[in-house]
Amino acid sequence: MMLNELIVPYKINASADVVLLGAPYDRTASYRRGCAKGPEAILLSLLHQIEPYDRWTDSVPAKSLTISYLMMPGLNRAMPHTMISRVERQCAAMIGKNSIVFLLGGEHTVSLGALQALASRRPAREITVFQIDAHLDLHDTDADYRTDSYGKYAHGTVMRRACDLGYRCVSVGARAYAREEMDYAREKGISVFEWKGDKAPAPSAIVDTITTDLVYVTLDVDGMDPAFMPATGTPVQGGLDWYYTIELLSEIFKKKKVVGADIVEVAPRPGDVATEYGAAQLCYTMIGFLSVSGTALKA
Repeated sequence: MMLNELIVPYKINASADVVLLGAPYDRTASYRRGCAKGPEAILLSLLHQIEPYDRWTDSVPAKSLTISYLMMPGLNRAMPHTMISRVERQCAAMIGKNSIVFLLGGEHTVSLGALQALASRRPAREITVFQIDAHLDLHDTDADYRTDSYGKYAHGTVMRRACDLGYRCVSVGARAYAREEMDYAREKGISVFEWKGDKAPAPSAIVDTITTDLVYVTLDVDGMDPAFMPATGTPVQGGLDWYYTIELLSEIFKKKKVVGADIVEVAPRPGDVATEYGAAQLCYTMIGFLSVSGTALKA
C-alpha cells in the first residue's frame, strides 16, 4: 500500500488531524530560485516514494491520523504581503477545524502566514518558534542584501517578523548571518545554537532551552548539510547531519506539544531527487512523532 492510498486531498468542508498545505512561492528569493516547485516535489515524493511504515516511530502514521493535502494555486503571482495573507487565511480555516497544519514551502516567507494564523488564536508569547536554518533570518528588511527590496516581508526577515508577533524563538544551525542579526538575537534573548560541526550539543540540551510548552517547528532545509539536502536556494556547508536532525526533532515532539510545522526552501533540480525525498521523509516522520506523542489532538 502506498501513501497516496492513505493521504487524501483536502475537502473544504471536512477536517483532518493533519493537513499538508503546499505554498509554492519564491518571489523574494535572493540567490538560486526554484523553491516554488518545492511543495509539489515534496508531496509527490511523499505520496509515491515514502513507505507508510515509519521505522523511527515503529508505526504507520497515516493509519493513526487522518492526513489530507492541499496545494494553494497562483501564489507566486502575489506580492509578499498578499501571499502571506492568503496563507494565513487558509491556515486559520484549517486550524479552526482543529487540524494541525504542516506547511510545505516555498521560500521561508510563507511561514509567516502560518505564524500569523496561530497568533490570532492564542498569545504568541505562549509558543516558541523552533528554527533549523543556516541563516538567522533576522534582517529587518531585505534592502541590505538585494537592490530590488521587498521590504519587511522577505525570506531573510521571517524570524524578525516572528519576534514582532511576540513569539519566543530558538535557532539551530546558524552559520551564515550578518553581525546585526546576531546583535538583535542577543538583544531579544533568542537562543542561538551556531553550528560548528563536531561541537554539536546534545539534542536534549537544545530542547531544554525552550521555555514554552507549545512549539512551532520551522525547518529550512539549508539548515542541514548540503550532503543531505543539496537542492536549496542558499546551500551552506557544515550543517546538521541526517540522524542528528531526526534525533533533535524526536526530542521536541517527546518533550513539547507541537502546534504546527513547516519545511521550506526545497528547490528541486533536474536529475537529483534527494532533497525532496528527504524533506518528504522528515515530514512523514514528524507526523509519526506527532501520532505517538499523544499530543496530536489538537492545535
